[in-house]
Amino acid sequence: MRGERKVPGGKLVRVTARVEEGRLVDAVLSGDFFLEPDEALERIRGALEGVPVDLPFDALTARIAESADGAVLLGFAPRDVALTVLRALGRATTWDDHDFELVETGPIGPAVQMALDEVLARQVAEGRRRPSLRIWDWASSAVIIGSYQSLTNEVDLDAAARHGIEVVRRISGGGAMFVEPGNTITYSLYVPDTLVAGLSFAESYAFLDAWVLRALRGLGVEASYVPLNDIASPLGKIGGAAQKRLAAGGVLHHVTMAYDIDAEKMQQVLRIGREKLSDKGVRSAAKRVDPMRAQTGLEREKVVEGLLEEFEASYGLRRVPLDAATLAEAQRLAGTKFSDPAWLTRVP
Repeated sequence: MRGERKVPGGKLVRVTARVEEGRLVDAVLSGDFFLEPDEALERIRGALEGVPVDLPFDALTARIAESADGAVLLGFAPRDVALTVLRALGRATTWDDHDFELVETGPIGPAVQMALDEVLARQVAEGRRRPSLRIWDWASSAVIIGSYQSLTNEVDLDAAARHGIEVVRRISGGGAMFVEPGNTITYSLYVPDTLVAGLSFAESYAFLDAWVLRALRGLGVEASYVPLNDIASPLGKIGGAAQKRLAAGGVLHHVTMAYDIDAEKMQQVLRIGREKLSDKGVRSAAKRVDPMRAQTGLEREKVVEGLLEEFEASYGLRRVPLDAATLAEAQRLAGTKFSDPAWLTRVP
């Protein structure tokens, strides 16, 4: 078994080993890192000998850290060695280990959008679909609230009805999204959890959106990641991410970015209280959001094209149409779950 990890901002770590009766044997740790004293290399290697192949990541990291106690590690850390071991065992993967597909759907209504996210994520988790990217096209306007938000606290339902805006609830946490066709750019990533193995939830957000920051910078936006889940520029917030881990082993990661925005309508429909804005240094949510149209001067299609070009250049991307069976499954789920008032009002 062989695994490699280039530590971001650090050095290369490599682990080779064999597996006998469910344990590592003949483990070798190497790389271009720095380590003092020299004897620490043998101590770390010894800590890998006999390790059960299913040892949890945190326990493996702790075991390596204990063996390296008192040593100076430059360019890597015990968790990097542990993650490299997981890669050698196939329990962790890199972007290059996967062939990504772009699932093309055309415009879809809000409830089916929610259902399609769940269906595609489940298909990837169960190995029935390759890791995938999807750029959403909205058939109508919507407010999408997070899985744990209070419906009545977040949305003025009378205002939403007056403007013909459908309100739906998604399966991921996070805050409410106000979307109109042509005014937002929403994308979803459906990946196996091996891609984010060894990363905390917070780290996985920035990791899965790193390509977007590169794309936006290429379009002239000085984009950065603001923990926990915001994509922003010096002019204001651009978008926000949300994530859901599936028990079957998949990760749904989706982001909505403001291309343009009807700020007056958004403030009528969303109940964005002062408490939520209290740590943002602004009084108005509209002032906090700065759409990409103003920052780039580009048409929405050009921005989307720039995003896809960056993803394809970084990881590869094959375009596939949404198959009829998956769409039918999503439509059934939309009817039984995402259009059900019981789901929408699960937190009244």
